[in-house]
Amino acid sequence: MTVNTPDNMEGFETKPFIDFAQMAYLNYSMYVILDRALPHIGDGLKPVQRRIIYAMSQLGLGKNAKHKKSARTVGDVLGKFHPHGDTACYEAMIHMAQPFSYRYPLVDGQGNIGDMDDPKSFAAMRYTESRLAPYSELLLDEIGQGTTIWIPNFDGSLEEPKILPARLPNLLLNGTTGIAVGMATDIPPHNLCEVSRALIQLIDDPDTDIEKICTLIKGPDYPTRAEIITGPEQIREIYSTGGGKIKMRAEYTFEDDDIVITALPYHGSGEKIIEQIAGQMEAKKLPMVNDIRNESDHENPTRLVIVPKSAKVNKQGLVNHLFATTDLERSYRVNLNMIGIDGYPRVKNILTILSEWLEFRLETVRKRLEYQLDKVVDRLHILEGLMAAYLNLDEIIRIIRDSDDPKTELISRFDLSERQAEAILEIRLRQLAKLEEIRIMSEKDKLEEERKRLEKILSSDTLIKKEIKKEIRADMKKYGDSRISPIKEREEARAFSESDVIETEPVTVILSENGWIRSAKGHEIVPDNLKFKANDHLLSYSRTWSDAHAAFFDSEGRCYSLGCHTFPSARGFGEPITGRLSIKPDAFIKYMVAEKEETIIFVFSDHGYGFLTPFSNLKAKSRNGKFLIQLPENAALMEPVPVFNKETDRIAVVTSKGRLLVFPVNRMAVLDKGKGNKIIGIPPKELKSEDPERIKTLKILPSGSNLVIRSGKHSLRLSGANLEEYTGRRAQRGKKLPGGFRHATSIEVESNADTTTE
Repeated sequence: MTVNTPDNMEGFETKPFIDFAQMAYLNYSMYVILDRALPHIGDGLKPVQRRIIYAMSQLGLGKNAKHKKSARTVGDVLGKFHPHGDTACYEAMIHMAQPFSYRYPLVDGQGNIGDMDDPKSFAAMRYTESRLAPYSELLLDEIGQGTTIWIPNFDGSLEEPKILPARLPNLLLNGTTGIAVGMATDIPPHNLCEVSRALIQLIDDPDTDIEKICTLIKGPDYPTRAEIITGPEQIREIYSTGGGKIKMRAEYTFEDDDIVITALPYHGSGEKIIEQIAGQMEAKKLPMVNDIRNESDHENPTRLVIVPKSAKVNKQGLVNHLFATTDLERSYRVNLNMIGIDGYPRVKNILTILSEWLEFRLETVRKRLEYQLDKVVDRLHILEGLMAAYLNLDEIIRIIRDSDDPKTELISRFDLSERQAEAILEIRLRQLAKLEEIRIMSEKDKLEEERKRLEKILSSDTLIKKEIKKEIRADMKKYGDSRISPIKEREEARAFSESDVIETEPVTVILSENGWIRSAKGHEIVPDNLKFKANDHLLSYSRTWSDAHAAFFDSEGRCYSLGCHTFPSARGFGEPITGRLSIKPDAFIKYMVAEKEETIIFVFSDHGYGFLTPFSNLKAKSRNGKFLIQLPENAALMEPVPVFNKETDRIAVVTSKGRLLVFPVNRMAVLDKGKGNKIIGIPPKELKSEDPERIKTLKILPSGSNLVIRSGKHSLRLSGANLEEYTGRRAQRGKKLPGGFRHATSIEVESNADTTTE
C-alpha cells in the first residue's frame, strides 16, 4: 500500500504511533476519572451533578420556586455547562430526585420520576417538572460568598463553580457509584445526624480513631427500611480499609398464615422478586407455596404477599430459603474511592474522609469569613466618607452646585477615596435628614463590632472550628432525621435442600430392561401388570418414597443416582434413563435400588467379594456417575441389597454348587469403593472350572427371620438350630444344602416359622 506524505515535513509533529496511542488513552482516562465518573470529596458530586444543581440555582428554581419543565433545565445545563447527551444529563437529574435512590434528594421532582421496581421508568423530560429540594441549600447557600473557585465553561463564555461549598459531607450522606477507566467507586449513603456527630467528635478531638468513629457512624443508611445484616466487625473493617460488602435483607411480617414483605433491599425490584419466586414454584422447588401477590399501592409502596399451602408450613424456614435464593437479600459493594482535595483519586478510610472534608470545610469557612470581612471593611470605609459629608454638609452642597468636577474637588478637599466620593455624590435629598445621620452612626457601630468579631475568628483556627461546629449542629437540627435502615445481626440464610422441598409420599419406581424409568404413586401397584414398550420387560422395581433417591448400577461397577420425585408418571412408558445419565453403550444398566441416605447397602460380585456402604455414598454429583466396585476378571455385579440393621442382621449366601453360609452383617467392612472383603470361600479352581461356582443368591436376614429355600414343589425352612448348622465365619467355604435343594429355584426370607421339610 502506498502512503502519500507531504514532500516537506517541516512544521509537522512526528511521533511513534505507540507513544501517541498511550498518551491519548492516558489523557482520556484522566478525563473520565476527574471530569465524569468520580465524585469530589468536597461536595460529593460528579461534574454533571454539580452543573445541574448550579444551573437550576441560576434559573431561580429554588425550594420555594414554581416547578419548571425538566426539558428547560436540561437545555440550560447542556447549552451553558455540559455539552453532552441530553438523555444522560436528564437521567442524572431524575436520579437526584428519586427518594428511593438518594438518601437526601437534591432535586424536587414532579410527575413520573420512576419507581422502586424500575428506577429508569421515568417519563420523558417534556412531561416532568423539577426544582431544587431544600437539602440543596447545604451546597448552594455560600456560593456567592467567595468560597469557591470559578472556572470558564466549555466555550469560555460563562463561569461555573469548580466545587460547591458544601456545609456537610454530601459524599457520605448521599453516596454515589461510578465506573471510570481502571477504577470505580461505590460509596453508600449515610445518616446525616450520625455523620454530623462524628464530625463534631473529630473537631473536639483530632486524635479520634476509627473505633470511636464507628460507634457514632453505625453503618450505611439506605433510603429503605430493609435491614442491614452485616455485623459490626465487618462494617468496621470496611470503614478501616475503604472496601468490602454490605448485605441487606428485606423487612417482613407474618399476617395470619401469610408472609408479607414490607420493605425491599436498596434498589430491589418487587416484580423481579415475584418472577424469581414464581420460577421456583414452576420448577417445583417451592411446593409449600400456594400463591404470591403484589399488593403494593400508594399507601403501601412495598407489599408482597406469599401464601403458604397450609398453616403447618415452617414460615421462618421458607423466608430464610427465599433470602438465600432471591433478591430479598442482596449484597452491595463498598469502594470508598474519590477525588481528594489534592485533586488525586484514591480509596480512603472513613477517618481520612471526615478529616479531609473538615480541611475542605475549614478553608471554605475561612474564605467566607474573609469575604465577609472585606465587605464589612468596605462598608465602613464608605460610612466614614458619608460621616465626613454630614459633618460638612453645607460645604459639600456648595461644591456639588458650583464645581465643574465635584468628585475631584471632594477628594482633594476632604481627603476622600474615589469610592467615598462616589457614595457622597449618590446621596439623595431625602437622605440628608438628621435621622439618616443617626442611622449611619448606628450602622457604623454595628459594623465595627462585626469587623472585630470576624478578625478575632480569623486569627484562630480554634474559633473557626467552633464556628463550623455551630453550623453543623444547626444543619443537623434542620435537615437531620432518624436512621431508616436498621442494623441487625442475623444468621446466614440457608436455602432448602432438595429433600426439604419434596412432598413425601409413597411411590413405586419401575425400571425396564431397555432402561426406561417411571414412577407410580403408592405401594399397591403390581409392576408385573404394567405395560412396556415392544420387546421390553420389567428389570427392577423398588417401593420407596418420593424424597428418596434411586441408584443405578452398570455392568462395569459404576453407580449413578437420580431423585425419585423427578421420574415421569407410570401412566406412560416413562423415559429412557440414558437421557439423564451418561452411560457407555456397552455398560448397560444392571440393577436399581431406591432408598434414603441413611440406609446401608450391601454391594457384591458373584465371585464372592463385597462391602457395605451408606446409600449416600451412591449419590453421584454428575450424570457421569462414579466408580463403586472393582469387579475381578469375568466377575459380574450382583443385585445390591439394603441392610435393615447392621448390628443384628445376618447374611445368607448360597452358591451355584449348593453351599450355604450364614454370618453377621457387621463382619463386612464399610467402604466407599473398592473390591471389598471375601464373603464366602470359593476356591480359585472352582471359579475357573468349566462349570464355575458363583454366588447364586444373597439375602439379608433380619433378627428372628427364617430362610425359605424352594426347589420345584418342595421347600426347606431353616430357622433356629437348623439355621445355626450353616452359620460360620465370614469367608468360610459354607455347608452343602441337602441334595434336593442344591439347585434351588428360589430363596426367600420369612419371619417366625418352624423348620420343616415338605
